Amino acid sequence: MFHDPVCSRPITKLKNARAVRILEGRIQYFDTPECAEAFDRSPSSYSLDTGRKFTAGVMGSASGDLSDSQRSLAYRLGQELAKRKLGLITGACPGLPHEAVRGFKAIGGLAVGISPALSEQEHMDRYQSPNDLYDMIIFTGSGLMGREVINIRSSDVVVILGGHSGTLGEFSIAYDEGKLIGVLEGTGGITEILPSIVEKIQKATGSALVYDKDPGTLLDRLLDYYTRVHFQKPSVFAG
Repeated sequence: MFHDPVCSRPITKLKNARAVRILEGRIQYFDTPECAEAFDRSPSSYSLDTGRKFTAGVMGSASGDLSDSQRSLAYRLGQELAKRKLGLITGACPGLPHEAVRGFKAIGGLAVGISPALSEQEHMDRYQSPNDLYDMIIFTGSGLMGREVINIRSSDVVVILGGHSGTLGEFSIAYDEGKLIGVLEGTGGITEILPSIVEKIQKATGSALVYDKDPGTLLDRLLDYYTRVHFQKPSVFAG
């Protein structure tokens, strides 16, 4: 149960929330637009000890010939996530998602890895994946494809970096389930063909795509769109 921080009224069903704000990385729900407006005028006047961490899932190339430019953009994305005090989820894999985690932890924040493995040993030995930097690793035992569903559903927004067939699978899940998706331009891979893919899909799922070449601007645009529009139906499972 959430409580509107302005009027203190309980919000027992998220579909009843009339406004959303994200402050200091935490999501706040409001009973009326007027309460949200009062909050905007003086957010420091209200206690924000509660509120779930708003989380971005970073999905992208785990292997391949990654350029310094691609790695730098991923690292900067992680830094920008940490500056906004957001949570970070990845597939606990190497490559661009791990570069994002590196940038994220350089500033500080809560990083969660969703592993395909049954155990830490399998995670490192079979999947050749890192176990450092993460605050938590969840060992799903679901394999590479199975853990993708958990990644997507545990993320408030999904950011795509580069990517090959695995990332395309993650994008497909996110799109089909109505997620808000950010595409970091300049990272290569499937990010270069997503506009044409979406055009060919011709399926209204409630998903929305935001494109930008600057990591910080991309996150700001995602947060703005989520709080203005997307919170009303953040996934196909929202009643």
